[in-house]
Amino acid sequence: MQEASVPLADGTPLGFGQRVGQVIQMAYVVKDIRAAIDWWIKDVGVGPWFLLDHFWAPDQVYRGAPATADVTIAMAFAGNLCIELIQPLDDKPSVYKEIADKRGYGFHHVGIGVADVDAALPDYLARGYTLAFRANVPTGGAVAYLDNGVNDPGMLELIPATSGMDAAFTKFWQAGQGWDGSDPIRPFV
Repeated sequence: MQEASVPLADGTPLGFGQRVGQVIQMAYVVKDIRAAIDWWIKDVGVGPWFLLDHFWAPDQVYRGAPATADVTIAMAFAGNLCIELIQPLDDKPSVYKEIADKRGYGFHHVGIGVADVDAALPDYLARGYTLAFRANVPTGGAVAYLDNGVNDPGMLELIPATSGMDAAFTKFWQAGQGWDGSDPIRPFV
């Protein structure tokens, strides 16, 4: 995921079956990521999971201020949809801790793969959303989390649709095709 990543155009087919401009992810904030992974595997049959023990973006901005929250994330695919699990690792302010504190653990956001996060933002802001979080990601570009104050069940995440994102998500998706239950937790990179 460290190689150069180029933006993809709206409508571009992605290797995991979705297109740029569509929902590509559902995410949940969890208290214990390993217990959550175990549930997804044993009770739902989703796996394998790709685990990143620490995601601490040095440039993250939460509600307009620099932030330093650290989280563990894991991703797997259910069909063509990426499932993301996020466990806050500290009590520092973050979009993840905010939702968990407000209504407990569970559903957090819908992720939409977009060609240009900065170009998509004005439309959402004009519809009453506020920018709750922004951070660069290893697959290229910066994600943006949007909150409209009434977004039940969760926030929106604009995910930069880049060649790096497509390669990483496609790798995770391919691993789940015909998965036999072996090697259920794998490194993220």
